[in-house]
Amino acid sequence: MAVYSVEGCQDSCYPGTTVLVNKLGLTEQKLLTQAESIIVTSCSAKAEKELPFGKPDLGYYKSLHRTLFGDLYDWAGTFRTINISKKGTVFCDHTELERLGELKFAYLEEHDYLRGLADDRFIDALAELYHELNMLHPFREGNGRTLRLFITLLVRNTDRDIDFSLCGTDMLIIAAIKAAQGDITMLRTVLNEIIS
Repeated sequence: MAVYSVEGCQDSCYPGTTVLVNKLGLTEQKLLTQAESIIVTSCSAKAEKELPFGKPDLGYYKSLHRTLFGDLYDWAGTFRTINISKKGTVFCDHTELERLGELKFAYLEEHDYLRGLADDRFIDALAELYHELNMLHPFREGNGRTLRLFITLLVRNTDRDIDFSLCGTDMLIIAAIKAAQGDITMLRTVLNEIIS
């Protein structure tokens, strides 16, 4: 589980804790983190193999989150209603999530979901998309895993492949932080190294 700074740090948490209310009734963070890892990893592997890509929109993105986290949280697939930040990065204001998300997916549709782009242009566009969706950070929890699943499906839809296991999680986080600070170079490099 990510450690976020949130408005009202008890939002969606068990009283007196920062443990998110969950369907398993787990009130210890360590146990929830372990269960979440097992469930989400399994759901993600299945989704990568079985989910069609088609013409995804914002509803599709929400459905990916629900697919990954629906067994854990009642609010899976719904946008957060609070503002959050993490390690100095302030994410999109919750009141703007729908509007900005719709704009991003309209842009993707207008650009044929990045199909047909030469490799260099594709990497540039993908890094920008990754950054923008990361800054959206629309869910209370599970943004990175939902984003990686979506990017995996998008990349495969362009007849390429991507393997996030080839880069360390810390490297991806550092690249995302640098992108949030205005330098997308490292994110572009990281993505280029894991796409074939």
